Amino acid sequence: MDIRAKMNAGFRDLEGGLFSKVEKADVGGVADEIVRLGGDMLGWADPFMPDDRMPEEVKRIAIERIESGACSHYTHPVGDMALKEAIARKLQRQNGLAVVPERNILITPGSDSGLLFAMMPFISPGDEVLVPDPSYPSNFLNPKLLGGKAVSVPLDEAADFRLTRGALEAALTPSTKMVLLTNPNNPTATVYSREEMEMLAAFILEHDLVAVVDQAFEDFIYDGREMVTLASLPGMWERTVTVFSVSKGMALSGTRVGYLVAEDHIMDVMYGCAVNVIGTTNSTFQAATAYAFDHPEFMEEYKAIFDARRRRVHDILSGIPGVTVRMPQSGFLIWADVSHLGSAEEVAAYLIEEAKVCINAGTAYGKQGAGHLRIVYGCFADSGRIYAAMERVREALLKLGREKNVRA
Repeated sequence: MDIRAKMNAGFRDLEGGLFSKVEKADVGGVADEIVRLGGDMLGWADPFMPDDRMPEEVKRIAIERIESGACSHYTHPVGDMALKEAIARKLQRQNGLAVVPERNILITPGSDSGLLFAMMPFISPGDEVLVPDPSYPSNFLNPKLLGGKAVSVPLDEAADFRLTRGALEAALTPSTKMVLLTNPNNPTATVYSREEMEMLAAFILEHDLVAVVDQAFEDFIYDGREMVTLASLPGMWERTVTVFSVSKGMALSGTRVGYLVAEDHIMDVMYGCAVNVIGTTNSTFQAATAYAFDHPEFMEEYKAIFDARRRRVHDILSGIPGVTVRMPQSGFLIWADVSHLGSAEEVAAYLIEEAKVCINAGTAYGKQGAGHLRIVYGCFADSGRIYAAMERVREALLKLGREKNVRA
């Protein structure tokens, strides 16, 4: 029996590495294999992985929850109230959003499931979702899982991957229902300007669309740039679901805590099916992260570390014949154009062999990802280990350029 033939079209052609080789860092054992060979895994956006950087007070609260036995019980399906109140205070000071914790916040077990849930109430079979390209791989897959279609909106690479009104209008059809944005952008680390966000808001309002915005990388913005939350702009609160995470800025990826923020009428629907779709988030770490939201000072040290790393990694990769990189504007990712050296898959495979470093081929990040690599320099507590790995990457790319007779 061909069991896949009985699956819906959004799922039946997916592969998770059980029957074929899948070149993804999160399936197929790629990460385990590179570590087993003594290499470095720079393909997961998991800060300081695999080292411990959890703040002591956050850890203490989690341990107390475990020792008291409270960890063995559910919180309310839509989230612990103390955590939601702490998040509401953060939203006011950081995002310009005045929300009611009981009505506008939903706690999720991480932002990945939250991102899919944010789209579910809106996307029906045949609906189209505009996705700036390159973008987070889930942005292209999630519409398909829901029976819709992701429509690529090319970003202008020559202008630092800027989003233009012309590109949005060219992708618009009568079937367009939603714009799905990751800001700051993953993988390019671009931060969209206020002018771009106001243009996007005007486009969405003019065409009566819905917006879902993933702000997982919002916490580390460099060089005085402004981080604009789309939902804070006039007319956008009523039609935007914003997806947040504690994984990136707080370096608490393993706690699996994320949250959605939306207007009452949207959230009422989500509250009505939250337990059916996502269940209840880990009770221990809801309590622990509530403290982190009210005491975010530890994140300043992380920002300083990643700011120094982005400059050093940019310097290491600059000047390699056939390679183009731009200074990251946010987070701990750098996006490299290696198209003169080969396809993204070829160069990524070469780096595993020559540099013992596993990074992401850009093809998973949209049509514009061809010939690019995403490198995560946020891993490891020791910055020296990152720099050593990047020096190996540099030497390998220089060697590949010589082999292919690529000149500067």
